[in-house]
Amino acid sequence: MKREVNWKWLAQCLVVLGCGYALKRYYSSASADQLRWILAPTTALVELVSGVSFEFEAHAGYLSRERGFLIANSCAGVNFLLTAFLLLAFGRLLRNGARALAWHFIPAAALVAYLVTLLANATRIAIALQLQHAASGLGGLGGLNPAQVHRFEGIVIYFGFLLGLFVVSEKMAVGNVSSSSWLLFLPLFVYYATMLGIPLATGAYRREGAFWEHSLTVLLLPLILMLPFSAFYLLCSRKQLGARRQVGTLQFAYSHRKATNGSTRAARRAGITQASNATASSTTATAL
Repeated sequence: MKREVNWKWLAQCLVVLGCGYALKRYYSSASADQLRWILAPTTALVELVSGVSFEFEAHAGYLSRERGFLIANSCAGVNFLLTAFLLLAFGRLLRNGARALAWHFIPAAALVAYLVTLLANATRIAIALQLQHAASGLGGLGGLNPAQVHRFEGIVIYFGFLLGLFVVSEKMAVGNVSSSSWLLFLPLFVYYATMLGIPLATGAYRREGAFWEHSLTVLLLPLILMLPFSAFYLLCSRKQLGARRQVGTLQFAYSHRKATNGSTRAARRAGITQASNATASSTTATAL
């Protein structure tokens, strides 16, 4: 029997990919002035958390003259926004591929991804400010140069937020951690696709001198972070699966017992009715 093609699902996948492509294309040529829709709220959160003041410099970004720190285009977090959007959208599509989905899940995923990006990016920049202050006081951090510290911190923060977003979205979608273990690798796959696959496919890596060093860090560090996460995730999945089976067994036993008791009561009522009918028949025969 031929399996029917879900054209709506395919169309939604194409729309999600098209939105991601449009965002990446826009970001590749956008100036700081054009990115104020994400730079301004991010900077406001950083100021709230860190107490450091920033001023907007046209075509440059938000600058703290006191700390010598610039929140520029590269600090906008658009790549993380793209990754979070793809994770949410494709997670929903893959989880509900056999069922129809309303189209509004796409703008909803974009809105949630935007809000999470503001939080993740503000966290990353606030920590970067603290690391900058610590490095200036100690003369360095573990022998790492500022670029390496920035890279390590960015990957840990962004991928950590991505894993957290995945767990929350799974829990909200199915009421508990998903029992589909293959979905566990979706955050890693999406992160690799956006951080490594897109630069390789578009040739952007040729314009980045430290791309291969950066790509090695991007390749290895998320894998290290995935080890404790996957162990915890699978442990929770097995516990919840066992709990669901136990509840199912108890429900089955209760239903079976209820049905058995009902059958027993019905049999008793039938026996009483038959006895009554027999008595009535005997009484009638005696009277005749």
